[in-house]
Amino acid sequence: MPNSSPEAAVAPIAVGVSSCLLGERVRYDGGHKHAPAITGCLGRFFRFVPVCPETGCGMPTPREAMRLEGDPDAPRLVTHQSRIDLTDQMLAWCRLKVKELEGVDLCGFILKSNSPSCGLFRVKIHNDGKATKNGSGLFAVAVVGHFPLLPVEEEGRLNARCCREEFIERVFDYWRGKAL
Repeated sequence: MPNSSPEAAVAPIAVGVSSCLLGERVRYDGGHKHAPAITGCLGRFFRFVPVCPETGCGMPTPREAMRLEGDPDAPRLVTHQSRIDLTDQMLAWCRLKVKELEGVDLCGFILKSNSPSCGLFRVKIHNDGKATKNGSGLFAVAVVGHFPLLPVEEEGRLNARCCREEFIERVFDYWRGKAL
């Protein structure tokens, strides 16, 4: 495990987290996906910076469910029932948010799996009546593209002790590297 230092006590290491994982009721159905492995275990090491792309870009809670559709290389974010394309609204917000996050001095990010905005791996993309799990959420793509060396992980993998410990080490290594 990483060493404690006086610097960490004064300025905790900032890690971005999908807001719903912290218990915030920001999901489309008005609920949350509180992840105790994150708030309990990782909360001892890090200061969390909550981010919800949907509410951040102006969508209400609750709201209609959305999904990614079309070209896997450039998917569109579309509501299920009303078929409203929210891609441009989300991408514009993502561009602004990653710039804003530069000032927070992030050393890692934890994203909500399977989310059309935050899912990092295996997000469903619907095309011609078929769904393939080969995409990433729009905000996840923006974070990884803007911060290519930042340790980024999905919450589900952090339930496994080995993945959680590896993520903690990667974040501390990133933090140490920034200090140099």
